Amino acid sequence: MSPAETGRTAAVGLLEWFWLDDRAAVERALVDLARLNVRQLRIGISWADYLREGGQAWYDWLLPTLAAQVELLPCVLYTPPSLAETESTAAPPRVLKDYADFIDTLISRHGAHFEYLELWNEPNNVREWDCSLDWTWEKFSTMIQYAAYWARQRGKKTVLGGMSPIDPYWLHTMGRLGVLQHFDVIGVHAFPGSFDAAGEDWQGHLAAVREVLSIYDCQAPLWLTETGYSTWRHDEFGQLKVLDAMLELPVERIYWLSLYDLPARRPSLTGLQQDVRDYHFGLRREHGQEKLLYRAWAEGGLAQVREMARWTPHPAPRPNTRPPVLITGGAGFVGANLAERIASEGRTVRVFDNLGRPGVERNLAWLRERHPQRVEFWPGDVRDPAVLAEAVAGVEQIFHLAAQVAVTTSLIEPVEDFEINLRGTLNLLEAARAQPVVPGIVFSSTNKVYGSLPDVPLVLDAEAGWQPREPDLRAHGVGETRPLDFHSPYGCSKGGADQYLLDYARCMGVPATVFRMSCIYGPRQFGTEDQGWVAHFLIRAARGEPITLYGDGHQVRDILFVEDLVAAFLAAERAGPALSGQAFNIGGGPANAISLRRLLGWIETLQGRPVTVSHEDWRPGDQRYYVSDTRRFTTATGWRPTVEAADGVRRLARWLAGSYVLGDAQRRPLVRQGQA
Repeated sequence: MSPAETGRTAAVGLLEWFWLDDRAAVERALVDLARLNVRQLRIGISWADYLREGGQAWYDWLLPTLAAQVELLPCVLYTPPSLAETESTAAPPRVLKDYADFIDTLISRHGAHFEYLELWNEPNNVREWDCSLDWTWEKFSTMIQYAAYWARQRGKKTVLGGMSPIDPYWLHTMGRLGVLQHFDVIGVHAFPGSFDAAGEDWQGHLAAVREVLSIYDCQAPLWLTETGYSTWRHDEFGQLKVLDAMLELPVERIYWLSLYDLPARRPSLTGLQQDVRDYHFGLRREHGQEKLLYRAWAEGGLAQVREMARWTPHPAPRPNTRPPVLITGGAGFVGANLAERIASEGRTVRVFDNLGRPGVERNLAWLRERHPQRVEFWPGDVRDPAVLAEAVAGVEQIFHLAAQVAVTTSLIEPVEDFEINLRGTLNLLEAARAQPVVPGIVFSSTNKVYGSLPDVPLVLDAEAGWQPREPDLRAHGVGETRPLDFHSPYGCSKGGADQYLLDYARCMGVPATVFRMSCIYGPRQFGTEDQGWVAHFLIRAARGEPITLYGDGHQVRDILFVEDLVAAFLAAERAGPALSGQAFNIGGGPANAISLRRLLGWIETLQGRPVTVSHEDWRPGDQRYYVSDTRRFTTATGWRPTVEAADGVRRLARWLAGSYVLGDAQRRPLVRQGQA
């Protein structure tokens, strides 16, 4: 039975394994626990570490620090190698009573900080308990009974270390050896879709555990002392779905693994990077970026998590309708605007997105609310060719917008940048050309494929910013005949993808068109310092925060309002094969070219107050001038920008003022209280 059927709701806590003397991680975790409103925390207490130099002092600090904010469940494990049968923390101690003596020491010194105590972790996992030294389990049962008996004598409740995998036969052994009568709680572990098979019958697993307990007249409740989902395949929505599924199980408590991904430099139980799954169980990535589950949980609690988990499955196909349009990155800024326009025209839109970028889940919620029968959500990542191939099946048109979008990020994580932008695009092209009817593709490339334009002579105009000396270039901007000059890993990955699109059009029969886009801005944009600078400037100014100018601030860009870009995408789709194998520069053109300093002036006028500005050195590869020559696309389709830059900036400022990006609306949950 589910918690809803029994009238109970499982208490949900978190699990963190803190490394010896890593106080910064503890302080960081306490902030996150408060933000998530989590009151239960399971931690590991290493018997081996306790006996190391500094170990006792570490736990003297750790337990009271954590217990001041949360209810602790210490899990006591790991035999000190000096006391073990072999030099392994998974080996039985030579003197089995030593474990009980350590439990006694722990309770004497720290018992005020916990009510429950978990004895060992995953004892049926050979990496945690070496059963080759104890194949009858008699050593384990004797050791654990000593400890459980003494813990109860000292007034503590005990939890039997969680089984992983759930194994009724092992539990039978514990019952036969008299272990179960000593425990107040029976622990189980579950990792569906990560270490355990997806789609397993977890209700059935727990029913089997209950059946064994009933044989030995054990009424102890079940706790899911460790569960989680690894996002190693970049499927953050899958992590959210698994927590929702675990909340359906008839258990009293759930402990979720974990707040942070395991740092790449640290070994897991399987060894350093031997199993990539070990490194991606966190609610945050290694360097702190919030994953989708963290954002949903922090913003709207478990009610929001459960509501969002029901954003799938996809709507059933409707007869006698056109095939859907696929937008990769469809929950992003441009993708959401494009999806809204297409759905408003009565067509079905397939939004393919991993929801990894903060805020895009709000765009998706907005789309689903506006077009519940027209918007299909397909969670996935372009780095997963199998999932991508499913999303491509049966579509009539693809707009490929999914990307890693920041130059600075590409300098820090060039491999990830390559995998998303270049390998992901190749995955899409292969999926498209495998279709019985190959869909058209319009790809969002970038002006960064032209490099920093170091050979273009410029002059500084105090009002207009940097301008080309050559009159024709100043009048029309940079055309498609400009030689490619990839600069930065981002430029390389997008430029390589750009060329693959054009070559698949020439050699593979895939009707593909490339847009080399300049600066796009408009509603539903979450501007950052690295991408979406118009929105970023407006957001920082509205919050009263300083804006950093890299270089002299006289850099010039042509800006294009997102409505005009959407019109360009649809014009390219209508033109179809006539544009296949061609690349077009798309932007606001010379009429909408502004310097960074000019935008700051406009913002000051809109706000009626000065903007605080700081200055930093030029960033590598930054173009002092880039303006798109859009005449070639205009000639081919008749398209041209319609929103003037000053008006577009005013419209974006108005949208931001009433949006979730600023003010109280930013903290408003996606679902109403009690909705889930």
